[in-house]
Amino acid sequence: MDGLQELAGHDVVHTALGFHPEDPAGVATSLFSLTIRRIEQPNPRLAVARAALAIARSPLWTSAVRRFIDLPSALPCSLVAGIISVADVERHLFQARVAMVHPDGLHLLVLDLTSACTEHAAAYTDILEAVAHTLQFTDPDPSAPKASGTSRILEVLL
Repeated sequence: MDGLQELAGHDVVHTALGFHPEDPAGVATSLFSLTIRRIEQPNPRLAVARAALAIARSPLWTSAVRRFIDLPSALPCSLVAGIISVADVERHLFQARVAMVHPDGLHLLVLDLTSACTEHAAAYTDILEAVAHTLQFTDPDPSAPKASGTSRILEVLL
């Protein structure tokens, strides 16, 4: 890809860069993205399972953790996280991907956290799982009662 603008062509609706302190005076970086895709599968659990399987079957994974996540919203959700190896790239990358169904049952949300700092894999996995637990979905109708708390992802979706 030539630029971040091209991400929209891949259904990416939000990206964020993370800068994290690293000993002794370094900075670790990460990229978060949110992708929304329309699904044709009427069964939300099956849609998430298929998405998780497609993510996990990528030949780029050199090691991965795969599991379903129980969310407060009870929406189907999966996590695949681990180390990936890309051809012609010397360093390995860490990637965690959460797939969950939107409450409308018509869309799949994919939250993605990627970093070259593989030594922080466990922490990055925990971060992305925690983000998934914060997602809330509310009616965008202004007359509807507002949900308490805030979520940057919720702001993007509305």
